[in-house]
Amino acid sequence: MRKAIFLITLSASALFISCVTRQKAVVPPKPVAPTIPENIMGEGLVKAEKLSAFLLDVNQQASVGFVEDLSRFYVEEAAAEGVNHDVAFAQMCLETGFLRFGNLASLDMNNFCGLGSIDAEHPGERFPSPRIGVRAHIQHLKAYATEEPLKRDLVDPRYKWVKKGVSPAIQGLTGKWAMDPDYDKKINSVLTRLYDEAFGR
Repeated sequence: MRKAIFLITLSASALFISCVTRQKAVVPPKPVAPTIPENIMGEGLVKAEKLSAFLLDVNQQASVGFVEDLSRFYVEEAAAEGVNHDVAFAQMCLETGFLRFGNLASLDMNNFCGLGSIDAEHPGERFPSPRIGVRAHIQHLKAYATEEPLKRDLVDPRYKWVKKGVSPAIQGLTGKWAMDPDYDKKINSVLTRLYDEAFGR
């Protein structure tokens, strides 16, 4: 009788140890965060809802509906032209101060990348809607990045002035898109913050 009790107890202990071991074995590995992109062309990784959450976390005064629509426009318009929407969105955040503006361009201009913004007499281009403003931004970025033709009708009035394909990489925008010697580093800084929030780097 004692032997039977001992065997039952031993079996129960073995079962418990086995279950604990099995539970530890199925813990999924921590996902590896993607690297920051170097090139303008490519596929963005951050979904529209995370783009908007990122911007709204920085600028809590921005209109939620407007930011959600704008994020979706960046994903859709960039995909149509083969531009990385993460890069374009990060550049927009930098150029507009996360939609706070305050420089030459203003929100009502729907100019999200400083197109034509030179001085008080030339505050920049105006576009009839946020989507068209985003499309112009994407087209201007594509002009810098590649010699490939546009897929959608031209809405960027300054497209013709860009030497096509002069800057495939983000780094090349410095000294061409903007004279700020740290321009590409500032875009990369926004991209790093975006990826930190979106992927938990």
